[in-house]
Amino acid sequence: MQFVHINGVLIHYRLQRADEQRPVLVFVNSLGTDSRIWHHELPKLTDHYTVLTYDKRGHGLSDLANPPYSIADHVADLAGLLDHLGLSQVIVCGLSVGGLIGQGLYAKRPDLVKALILSNTAHKIGNAETWNNRIAAVDQNGIGSILDAIMERWFTEPFRKPENPAYRAYCNMLVRQPATGYSGTCEAIRDADFTEDAKKIAVPVLCIAGQQDGSTPPELVKSLADLIPGAQYEILEDAAHIPCVEAPAAHAALIRGFIDQLD
Repeated sequence: MQFVHINGVLIHYRLQRADEQRPVLVFVNSLGTDSRIWHHELPKLTDHYTVLTYDKRGHGLSDLANPPYSIADHVADLAGLLDHLGLSQVIVCGLSVGGLIGQGLYAKRPDLVKALILSNTAHKIGNAETWNNRIAAVDQNGIGSILDAIMERWFTEPFRKPENPAYRAYCNMLVRQPATGYSGTCEAIRDADFTEDAKKIAVPVLCIAGQQDGSTPPELVKSLADLIPGAQYEILEDAAHIPCVEAPAAHAALIRGFIDQLD
Protein backbone atom coordinates (compact mmCIF):
# COMPACT_ATOMS: atom_id res chain seq x y z
CA MET A 1 0.00 0.00 0.00
CA GLN A 2 1.16 3.52 -0.80
CA PHE A 3 0.07 6.83 0.70
CA VAL A 4 0.67 10.51 0.01
CA HIS A 5 -0.76 13.84 1.12
CA ILE A 6 -2.40 15.66 -1.80
CA ASN A 7 -4.08 19.01 -1.18
CA GLY A 8 -3.83 18.29 2.54
CA VAL A 9 -5.70 14.99 2.12
CA LEU A 10 -4.13 11.57 2.72
CA ILE A 11 -4.65 9.55 -0.45
CA HIS A 12 -4.21 5.78 -0.60
CA TYR A 13 -2.99 4.55 -3.97
CA ARG A 14 -1.25 1.64 -5.67
CA LEU A 15 1.02 2.04 -8.66
CA GLN A 16 1.99 -1.11 -10.55
CA ARG A 17 4.65 -0.22 -13.09
CA ALA A 18 5.17 -2.04 -16.36
CA ASP A 19 7.76 -1.29 -19.02
CA GLU A 20 8.23 2.47 -19.45
CA GLN A 21 6.99 2.23 -23.02
CA ARG A 22 3.65 0.82 -21.92
CA PRO A 23 0.57 3.08 -21.60
CA VAL A 24 -0.46 4.28 -18.13
CA LEU A 25 -3.99 3.28 -17.14
CA VAL A 26 -5.63 5.09 -14.21
CA PHE A 27 -8.77 3.70 -12.55
CA VAL A 28 -11.24 5.91 -10.67
CA ASN A 29 -13.84 4.03 -8.64
CA SER A 30 -17.55 4.64 -8.14
CA LEU A 31 -19.57 6.10 -5.28
CA GLY A 32 -19.57 3.96 -2.14
CA THR A 33 -16.72 1.71 -3.28
CA ASP A 34 -12.95 1.79 -3.11
CA SER A 35 -10.09 0.73 -5.36
CA ARG A 36 -10.63 -2.95 -4.55
CA ILE A 37 -13.42 -3.12 -7.13
CA TRP A 38 -10.76 -3.18 -9.86
CA HIS A 39 -8.80 -6.10 -8.46
CA HIS A 40 -10.86 -8.68 -10.36
CA GLU A 41 -9.66 -7.38 -13.70
CA LEU A 42 -6.21 -6.02 -12.83
CA PRO A 43 -4.50 -9.41 -13.48
CA LYS A 44 -5.81 -9.12 -17.04
CA LEU A 45 -4.22 -5.69 -17.49
CA THR A 46 -1.08 -5.25 -15.38
CA ASP A 47 1.07 -7.32 -17.75
CA HIS A 48 0.24 -4.86 -20.53
CA TYR A 49 0.06 -1.45 -18.82
CA THR A 50 1.32 0.57 -15.90
CA VAL A 51 -1.75 0.72 -13.66
CA LEU A 52 -2.67 3.28 -11.00
CA THR A 53 -5.58 2.72 -8.62
CA TYR A 54 -6.49 4.93 -5.67
CA ASP A 55 -9.21 5.69 -3.15
CA LYS A 56 -10.80 9.09 -3.69
CA ARG A 57 -11.29 11.28 -0.63
CA GLY A 58 -14.01 10.04 1.71
CA HIS A 59 -13.58 6.45 0.48
CA GLY A 60 -11.42 3.45 1.35
CA LEU A 61 -8.22 4.27 3.21
CA SER A 62 -8.05 7.88 2.05
CA ASP A 63 -8.91 10.75 4.38
CA LEU A 64 -12.45 11.88 4.90
CA ALA A 65 -11.23 15.51 4.61
CA ASN A 66 -14.06 18.06 4.82
CA PRO A 67 -17.28 16.88 3.18
CA PRO A 68 -19.35 17.83 1.32
CA TYR A 69 -17.19 17.76 -1.77
CA SER A 70 -17.33 19.02 -5.32
CA ILE A 71 -16.17 17.22 -8.43
CA ALA A 72 -13.48 19.90 -8.57
CA ASP A 73 -12.15 18.60 -5.23
CA HIS A 74 -11.90 15.07 -6.59
CA VAL A 75 -10.35 16.32 -9.83
CA ALA A 76 -7.72 18.32 -7.93
CA ASP A 77 -6.83 15.22 -5.89
CA LEU A 78 -6.35 13.10 -9.01
CA ALA A 79 -4.37 15.81 -10.81
CA GLY A 80 -2.19 16.25 -7.72
CA LEU A 81 -1.57 12.51 -7.47
CA LEU A 82 -0.57 12.30 -11.13
CA ASP A 83 1.75 15.29 -10.75
CA HIS A 84 3.28 13.75 -7.62
CA LEU A 85 3.98 10.51 -9.48
CA GLY A 86 5.27 12.29 -12.58
CA LEU A 87 2.57 10.77 -14.79
CA SER A 88 1.00 12.46 -17.80
CA GLN A 89 -0.75 11.44 -20.99
CA VAL A 90 -2.58 8.75 -19.03
CA ILE A 91 -5.65 6.77 -20.02
CA VAL A 92 -8.32 7.42 -17.39
CA CYS A 93 -10.94 4.72 -16.79
CA GLY A 94 -13.64 6.20 -14.57
CA LEU A 95 -16.68 4.31 -13.32
CA SER A 96 -19.86 6.27 -12.50
CA VAL A 97 -18.69 9.29 -10.46
CA GLY A 98 -15.21 8.24 -11.56
CA GLY A 99 -16.33 9.04 -15.10
CA LEU A 100 -17.38 12.51 -14.00
CA ILE A 101 -13.96 12.93 -12.40
CA GLY A 102 -12.33 11.79 -15.65
CA GLN A 103 -14.32 14.34 -17.64
CA GLY A 104 -13.44 17.00 -15.08
CA LEU A 105 -9.75 16.13 -15.26
CA TYR A 106 -9.76 16.53 -19.03
CA ALA A 107 -11.58 19.87 -18.75
CA LYS A 108 -9.13 21.17 -16.13
CA ARG A 109 -5.86 19.48 -17.12
CA PRO A 110 -6.02 18.15 -20.69
CA ASP A 111 -2.22 17.81 -20.62
CA LEU A 112 -2.62 14.84 -18.29
CA VAL A 113 -5.08 12.87 -20.43
CA LYS A 114 -4.32 10.79 -23.52
CA ALA A 115 -7.70 9.02 -23.67
CA LEU A 116 -10.83 8.42 -21.60
CA ILE A 117 -12.74 5.24 -20.82
CA LEU A 118 -16.06 6.38 -19.38
CA SER A 119 -17.77 3.36 -17.89
CA ASN A 120 -21.34 3.37 -16.57
CA THR A 121 -21.44 7.13 -16.34
CA ALA A 122 -22.84 10.21 -18.05
CA HIS A 123 -22.35 13.93 -18.56
CA LYS A 124 -24.95 14.48 -15.82
CA ILE A 125 -26.21 11.78 -13.47
CA GLY A 126 -29.64 12.15 -11.86
CA ASN A 127 -31.30 15.32 -10.67
CA ALA A 128 -31.17 17.45 -7.55
CA GLU A 129 -34.33 15.97 -6.02
CA THR A 130 -33.10 12.38 -6.36
CA TRP A 131 -29.72 13.17 -4.83
CA ASN A 132 -31.17 15.30 -2.04
CA ASN A 133 -33.54 12.47 -1.11
CA ARG A 134 -30.65 10.00 -1.01
CA ILE A 135 -28.52 12.35 1.10
CA ALA A 136 -31.40 12.83 3.55
CA ALA A 137 -31.96 9.07 3.83
CA VAL A 138 -28.28 8.42 4.57
CA ASP A 139 -28.03 11.31 7.02
CA GLN A 140 -31.14 10.20 8.90
CA ASN A 141 -30.90 6.41 8.80
CA GLY A 142 -27.42 5.45 7.60
CA ILE A 143 -26.23 3.77 4.43
CA GLY A 144 -27.79 0.47 5.47
CA SER A 145 -31.21 1.99 4.89
CA ILE A 146 -30.53 2.23 1.14
CA LEU A 147 -28.51 -0.97 0.76
CA ASP A 148 -31.09 -3.10 -1.07
CA ALA A 149 -32.03 -0.32 -3.49
CA ILE A 150 -28.40 0.37 -4.33
CA MET A 151 -27.53 -3.29 -4.83
CA GLU A 152 -30.40 -3.66 -7.30
CA ARG A 153 -28.75 -0.94 -9.37
CA TRP A 154 -25.19 -2.22 -8.95
CA PHE A 155 -25.62 -5.89 -9.81
CA THR A 156 -27.80 -8.20 -11.89
CA GLU A 157 -30.30 -10.48 -10.19
CA PRO A 158 -28.21 -13.67 -10.63
CA PHE A 159 -25.29 -11.99 -8.82
CA ARG A 160 -27.48 -10.80 -5.93
CA LYS A 161 -27.81 -14.18 -4.24
CA PRO A 162 -27.30 -14.37 -0.47
CA GLU A 163 -25.17 -17.47 -1.00
CA ASN A 164 -22.82 -15.53 -3.31
CA PRO A 165 -19.92 -14.53 -1.04
CA ALA A 166 -18.81 -11.79 -3.43
CA TYR A 167 -22.24 -10.19 -3.25
CA ARG A 168 -22.15 -10.18 0.54
CA ALA A 169 -18.65 -8.69 0.46
CA TYR A 170 -19.74 -5.78 -1.72
CA CYS A 171 -22.71 -5.18 0.56
CA ASN A 172 -20.17 -4.91 3.36
CA MET A 173 -18.07 -2.49 1.33
CA LEU A 174 -21.02 -0.16 0.90
CA VAL A 175 -22.34 -0.17 4.45
CA ARG A 176 -18.84 0.26 5.91
CA GLN A 177 -18.28 3.33 3.76
CA PRO A 178 -18.18 6.53 5.90
CA ALA A 179 -21.66 8.01 5.64
CA THR A 180 -20.39 11.57 5.41
CA GLY A 181 -17.93 10.62 2.67
CA TYR A 182 -20.79 8.98 0.79
CA SER A 183 -23.27 11.83 1.15
CA GLY A 184 -20.51 14.37 0.52
CA THR A 185 -19.79 12.73 -2.83
CA CYS A 186 -23.52 12.55 -3.55
CA GLU A 187 -23.48 16.35 -3.38
CA ALA A 188 -20.59 16.44 -5.83
CA ILE A 189 -22.51 14.26 -8.31
CA ARG A 190 -25.69 16.29 -7.80
CA ASP A 191 -23.95 19.52 -8.76
CA ALA A 192 -21.87 18.19 -11.67
CA ASP A 193 -22.89 18.86 -15.27
CA PHE A 194 -20.42 18.20 -18.08
CA THR A 195 -22.92 18.53 -20.93
CA GLU A 196 -21.05 21.37 -22.60
CA ASP A 197 -17.59 20.11 -21.65
CA ALA A 198 -18.28 16.73 -23.23
CA LYS A 199 -18.74 18.37 -26.62
CA LYS A 200 -15.17 19.73 -26.40
CA ILE A 201 -13.37 16.46 -25.65
CA ALA A 202 -10.73 15.97 -28.32
CA VAL A 203 -9.06 12.73 -27.23
CA PRO A 204 -10.19 9.17 -28.00
CA VAL A 205 -13.09 8.07 -25.79
CA LEU A 206 -14.74 4.73 -25.11
CA CYS A 207 -18.12 4.77 -23.36
CA ILE A 208 -19.20 1.48 -21.76
CA ALA A 209 -22.72 0.65 -20.54
CA GLY A 210 -24.13 -2.29 -18.63
CA GLN A 211 -27.30 -3.62 -20.21
CA GLN A 212 -28.95 -4.02 -16.78
CA ASP A 213 -27.48 -0.92 -15.13
CA GLY A 214 -30.08 0.69 -12.88
CA SER A 215 -27.96 3.75 -12.04
CA THR A 216 -26.72 4.87 -15.45
CA PRO A 217 -28.77 2.88 -17.97
CA PRO A 218 -27.50 2.30 -21.51
CA GLU A 219 -29.53 5.12 -23.01
CA LEU A 220 -27.93 7.59 -20.59
CA VAL A 221 -24.41 6.38 -21.39
CA LYS A 222 -25.30 6.55 -25.09
CA SER A 223 -26.36 10.18 -24.66
CA LEU A 224 -22.87 10.91 -23.32
CA ALA A 225 -21.23 9.11 -26.24
CA ASP A 226 -23.37 11.10 -28.67
CA LEU A 227 -22.06 14.36 -27.20
CA ILE A 228 -18.37 13.45 -27.57
CA PRO A 229 -16.95 13.73 -31.09
CA GLY A 230 -15.91 10.30 -32.35
CA ALA A 231 -16.65 8.46 -29.11
CA GLN A 232 -17.03 4.68 -29.23
CA TYR A 233 -19.96 3.05 -27.42
CA GLU A 234 -20.18 -0.53 -26.16
CA ILE A 235 -22.76 -2.46 -24.12
CA LEU A 236 -21.98 -5.36 -21.80
CA GLU A 237 -25.03 -7.60 -21.94
CA ASP A 238 -24.68 -9.50 -18.65
CA ALA A 239 -23.68 -6.65 -16.38
CA ALA A 240 -25.23 -3.85 -14.38
CA HIS A 241 -23.53 -0.81 -12.82
CA ILE A 242 -20.20 -2.33 -11.72
CA PRO A 243 -19.02 -4.56 -14.57
CA CYS A 244 -15.43 -4.67 -13.28
CA VAL A 245 -16.81 -6.85 -10.47
CA GLU A 246 -19.53 -8.76 -12.28
CA ALA A 247 -17.96 -9.14 -15.73
CA PRO A 248 -14.25 -8.38 -15.27
CA ALA A 249 -13.01 -10.38 -18.26
CA ALA A 250 -15.43 -8.75 -20.67
CA HIS A 251 -14.81 -5.28 -19.23
CA ALA A 252 -11.04 -5.73 -19.41
CA ALA A 253 -11.31 -6.98 -22.99
CA LEU A 254 -13.09 -3.79 -24.03
CA ILE A 255 -10.40 -1.73 -22.32
CA ARG A 256 -7.58 -3.62 -24.02
CA GLY A 257 -9.26 -3.48 -27.42
CA PHE A 258 -9.69 0.28 -27.11
CA ILE A 259 -6.13 0.94 -25.95
CA ASP A 260 -4.72 -1.26 -28.73
CA GLN A 261 -6.27 1.17 -31.24
CA LEU A 262 -4.47 4.19 -29.81
CA ASP A 263 -1.28 5.54 -31.32
